[in-house]
Amino acid sequence: MTSTSASTITGHALIGGQPELGAGGSFKAWNPSLREHLEPAFHMVDRDQIDRACSLAGAAFDTFRATSDEQRAGFLDAVAEQILALGDELVERAMQETGLPRGRIEGERGRTVGQLRLFASLLREGSWQDPRIDPALPQRTPPRADLRSRLIGVGPVAVFAASNFPLAFSVAGGDTASAFAAGCPVVLKAHSAHPGTSELVARAVVRAVAQCGLPAGVFALLTGTGNGIGQALVAHSAIQAVGFTGSRSGGTALMAVAGQRPQPIPVYAEMSSINPVFLLPQALASRAEQIGKDFAASLVLGVGQFCTNPGLVLAIEGEGLEQFCAAATAALNETQPATMLSAGIASSYRRGVEALGTHTSVTTLLRLEHEEHQGHAALFRVPSSDFLARQELHEEIFGPASLLVVCRDVEDMYAVAERLEGQLTAALHMADGSGDVEAARTLLPTLERKAGRILANGFGTGVEVAHAMVHGGPFPATADGRSTSVGTAAIYRFLRPVCYQNLPQSLLPAVLRDDNPREIWRRIDGALGKGMERI
Repeated sequence: MTSTSASTITGHALIGGQPELGAGGSFKAWNPSLREHLEPAFHMVDRDQIDRACSLAGAAFDTFRATSDEQRAGFLDAVAEQILALGDELVERAMQETGLPRGRIEGERGRTVGQLRLFASLLREGSWQDPRIDPALPQRTPPRADLRSRLIGVGPVAVFAASNFPLAFSVAGGDTASAFAAGCPVVLKAHSAHPGTSELVARAVVRAVAQCGLPAGVFALLTGTGNGIGQALVAHSAIQAVGFTGSRSGGTALMAVAGQRPQPIPVYAEMSSINPVFLLPQALASRAEQIGKDFAASLVLGVGQFCTNPGLVLAIEGEGLEQFCAAATAALNETQPATMLSAGIASSYRRGVEALGTHTSVTTLLRLEHEEHQGHAALFRVPSSDFLARQELHEEIFGPASLLVVCRDVEDMYAVAERLEGQLTAALHMADGSGDVEAARTLLPTLERKAGRILANGFGTGVEVAHAMVHGGPFPATADGRSTSVGTAAIYRFLRPVCYQNLPQSLLPAVLRDDNPREIWRRIDGALGKGMERI
């Protein structure tokens, strides 16, 4: 693998479109595969630089949100093209900083570019503003004023890059793309595990900002380690919302900072999920072996470093369950250990597996050996009564480990489901035309309350970037279960409604004028239409 030279990546933050030397010390990236530091050293920003980046974002907001949908769509397209123009330099640096294979990085680059273009298409379609018009009713008693509303951006957004997706949930990932689409400047805190990758993508964004003639404050990259930078960023008065993907402790810490501000702001944090998989009786009776193999493949995908990893399996005791266990352990035994994304993640995984493996209520079905910087599969088993009695067994282990909860019957499975925390996903494995369908029907209301996405006969790993996707869920899966961080609905996190009462046509935004020049679908007196008529 070719090393990225210090002359290519500078180690600077990017504020106001310019590289800046941080005044808060320095750090280096770590190659988790070779277990060595990478050049160059990266400079840590200080509070003055954080303040300047946020102030520039605040100053840029009104100009940026006043751009047309087509202008912002063109900007998102330009970001995508600039990322692609980085070529192998980006791919190779990301491989060095994460230990991920080329195919995974190239696939993630495609996902990143694809979601930028998806938001561009959303802007060009136009109805994201949710325009609503209730025409005046002067003859009514009492008269009704002319009322028109739309959604606008909330203001500058602080985005925290994730550790496990160096591109798709990072500098130009879904949080940034949706904030830009909403007309919100972004102040980005790079993840310290892949600062070189972050700098390359950030420079691509800065080039797109300049190419499109936008204010330089539309985007900034902040670099550094520790919690102080993030806390100062969230506390800054210019910041109006936060996008975060990471640990439960990190997300709740930012929520606390945001809530203690003189003006509290929303934090959209994706945090912790064990993604329960329900194996219903007839599904196990008919295809336990195949389900076991598919489960094993999902568990070890990406060394288990996905937020939708199947960390919990629920099944009813019996022959089908034993067949599932045999097939899953056999398939897992055929897998190989692999490098985890960072030393911190690897260390946390080892501690979690050790704690679960030594728990007095838990039986170890499989625990494969691996080197210190690697992860390898682990599978454990616990009776449902012990799982319900021990809250520590509900905690996420980030990596290729899963806990099988053995239930006495379907009613016992329902009881366990009720006690689960909020989840990103819940999967139902069932046989068509059997009692499984009725069991699933009984489970559905609970799962709808507990999870953001419910799957049939599959596993949550693999999150499609699409209009209908929901990548969210009740706490602690996310800080706000009403939102999604993937798909076009992610834009609504960074929007708020404004109503215009009796404003003259000349002052109304184009989408609310009578002539509706772009012919965008609107709600007229509650019914969809493009003109001022109802349909």
